[in-house]
Amino acid sequence: MGRAQLKVIITGNMGYVGPVLAREIKRADASNYVVGLDSAYFAGCLLDKKTLPERDIDCQLYKDARDVTMDDFRGADAVICLAALSNDPMGDRYGKQTAEINHGAVLKAARLAREAGARRFVFASSCSVYGFSESGECDESSPVNPLTEYARSKVAAERGLEEIADGSFSVTCFRFATACGASPRLRLDLVLNDFVASAVTRGKIEILSDGTPWRPLIDVKDMSRAMIWAIRRDVLPPYLLLNAGANDWNFQVLDLAEKVRSVIPGTEVHISPDGQPDKRSYRVKFDRYAAMAGLCAKMGDICDTIRDIRDILTAASFDDADFRNSEYMRLNMLKYWESRKVLDSGLRWAR
Repeated sequence: MGRAQLKVIITGNMGYVGPVLAREIKRADASNYVVGLDSAYFAGCLLDKKTLPERDIDCQLYKDARDVTMDDFRGADAVICLAALSNDPMGDRYGKQTAEINHGAVLKAARLAREAGARRFVFASSCSVYGFSESGECDESSPVNPLTEYARSKVAAERGLEEIADGSFSVTCFRFATACGASPRLRLDLVLNDFVASAVTRGKIEILSDGTPWRPLIDVKDMSRAMIWAIRRDVLPPYLLLNAGANDWNFQVLDLAEKVRSVIPGTEVHISPDGQPDKRSYRVKFDRYAAMAGLCAKMGDICDTIRDIRDILTAASFDDADFRNSEYMRLNMLKYWESRKVLDSGLRWAR
């Protein structure tokens, strides 16, 4: 990254965003030392089963985020916290564990990282904290309206981190738009990724709502650029809360489906006759992020992201039209491990 080598610890690196983030940190400066820390719930959820993306990082620790110690953070310059039960369906099923991992473990990691001498902490929060808004676009001063356990856990973590930040330990909380884009550990329980997979495997997209809800989106590559910027920031406040995305990446669900059809011709788009307005609908303003991060906040054309998802699926000869029952839906993977008695009811590996 043009400066001295940084030691960066990524918690939750073996998920959807982590492999892309680790790759981009290394691309920015090959001398950066990257450590991954992950419970490995989703380690096998790979399109290419022959290659582990962690081959490109320097050290992989296998540990539940709830069990971190100060030793895990010694020598770190920055910690990036991705570890989470990462969507509403998982939060609905595992409410207690969502609070433990997405809130309690985050604050524990921040306190230990600060005591161990780290100077930067980055937390992946979510624009879903806005829940439903009829008052126009939400900025960082807008009231939060978390409607799910997942969103409530993110709000609680944000508030706790504000108390931990100080002049020698900067905390950046990114309220990320809904993630999308290509990754070695692709998730198909995300709206745009689902639409592209449906178009590729079935030739049609079925919209389960009435198509009107608003969603802001962000490509995982752009999420990674934001976090790389954050671990380098020097002159900004000790605690910084930012919406991360781009104003022209706010889309209604039906518009997203039409974007996919424009890239994958012949795709049929159907709105469920019983579709209801989604209780989550929000547009988000990203002006503050653009002003602070400058070129790092620039995002491309969403059609390029659609092509990236299409291409990674095509390269893997992905043809599972029943993918919503597959391992590429994160809740399905946890339920599978539980059914095999490999994970206990607390989502800890059975011994």
